[in-house]
Amino acid sequence: MKTRIFEIFTSIEGEGILYGTKTLFVRLAGCPYTCFYCDTLDALPLDSGKEYSINEACDLIDKNLQKNTYKVNFTGGEPLIQHEAVSELAKHVKSKGVPTYLESACFDSKKFLHVLPSIDFVKIEFKTIDSKFIDAKHYPNLIKNTLECLKASINANKITYIKIVVSSNTEFSSFNELVDKIFKIASKENISGFIIQPTTSISEPSLEKLIEFYDSVYPYYDQVRIVPQLHKIINAP
Repeated sequence: MKTRIFEIFTSIEGEGILYGTKTLFVRLAGCPYTCFYCDTLDALPLDSGKEYSINEACDLIDKNLQKNTYKVNFTGGEPLIQHEAVSELAKHVKSKGVPTYLESACFDSKKFLHVLPSIDFVKIEFKTIDSKFIDAKHYPNLIKNTLECLKASINANKITYIKIVVSSNTEFSSFNELVDKIFKIASKENISGFIIQPTTSISEPSLEKLIEFYDSVYPYYDQVRIVPQLHKIINAP
C-alpha cells in the first residue's frame, strides 16, 4: 500500500477544542472539494506531495514525532481520500501511545467507518452551501454522509466535536437548518464541542452575524464557542 503525504510538521493546533496543543500534523494529499476559503490549495491535487510506502510513512512520522506531542492530526486535503492509509498510519501512532485526531468533512461514511476504530479525537466539519465547493444538487448527499459519520462517531464513544466555518456569505436560514439536522443526532451529552469558525482575511463575517450563529446553536448546546484560527494569529504553519 502507498500513500501520498503533502507535508508533515510540528506546530500548535490552531482550531477546535484542542486549540493550543502541540501537535504533529500529517497532511495527506488530495481533496475532492475547493472551498473558497481553503488555505491549503497546494495539497488539493491527488498527485501533490510525495509518495511513500506505509512503512516509509510510519518511519517519517517517527522521525518527526517530538517529545510532549499531545496528538497526531491527520488532515488534508481530505484524509478520507486515502482512508486505508490513514487507518494504518493511525494504528502505528496509537502503538506509540500518542492520541490520534482526524479532521474531515466526512464526505463518505463507509470510508469514515474504516478509519474510525484507529482514531481518538474526531472533528466533523459540516460544510455550508455558501462554501462554493459543491453544487446544490450534490450538497444534500454530502450532508447525509456527514450526519452518518457524526452518528457513527458518537455511537463508537469517540471524543467528537463539530466545526462549521462561516463567512459573510453564510445565510442564517441555511445555517439554522443545518444546526437543526445536527441536533437530531447530537446532544450536549454526546459531543465534546461545537465550534463556529469565522473565515480569516476573506469574506469575514461581522460580529453581529457571528452572534446570530451563536444564538442559533446555544439552545441546543450551551458550550458553543466562536474560535478563530490561532495559527494565523501567531504566524504558525
